[in-house]
Amino acid sequence: MDAILAALGRQHAALAALLDRLDDEDWARPTRCEGWDLADVMLHLAQTDELALASVECRYADGLDVLAGGADRAGTVDDGAAAIVALERGMPRAKILERWRTGAETLRDALAASDLHRRVVWVAGELSTRTLVATRLAECWIHTGDITDALGVTQAPTDDIEHIARLAWRTLPYAFARGGRELAGPVTFDLIAPSGRRWLFASDGDAATLIEGAGVDLCLVAARRVEPGATSLRGTGPDADAVLALVRTYA
Repeated sequence: MDAILAALGRQHAALAALLDRLDDEDWARPTRCEGWDLADVMLHLAQTDELALASVECRYADGLDVLAGGADRAGTVDDGAAAIVALERGMPRAKILERWRTGAETLRDALAASDLHRRVVWVAGELSTRTLVATRLAECWIHTGDITDALGVTQAPTDDIEHIARLAWRTLPYAFARGGRELAGPVTFDLIAPSGRRWLFASDGDAATLIEGAGVDLCLVAARRVEPGATSLRGTGPDADAVLALVRTYA
């Protein structure tokens, strides 16, 4: 199995094991996603996995229509996600859990049977199926962290987040475009993995900007879960501050 698909499977398994221990009171806990409790976070994951499956099956527009129903699609991507969650809020936790489990398994099977180089439609436009896998891994990891934070426990990072850090690096041009900025030149990430390994993401030629620090910190900053100044990350070069302000792993 491709390494990124295996990483997605492990992240799904870690979240499933966490959810198996929770009761109704836990599912009602507020999370750091503004206005969402734990049940809302899991509903969102189930919905977006279903949308990713629709993308892999070349029916993205139809899948979005089914999920959105009559919801207002104006505004940002975050606004749209909130509206879709609001449509189904209040679903029993057992039904949400079964929906997510079934959807995640079906998505993994569909991805495993796919050509990871094939381009598919996603929220921000077309991307490779491999990149779609990376976005699903990133989102599951981010929201697993939201859940552990709500429960007062820690999600121990593994080297599987290398795929998330690489996604953040590869999509910097998109992040800058969304922010109305242009990169002054190539950016290199020189990161330390949870295992202590070195992750070096670099283009050919000399980098104009260098970002160094812990890989998990980079992933958390890209997820908008911590501020760069509260991490080990340090940057040099003309785009250092902008990279840390704009880097992201989601549409």
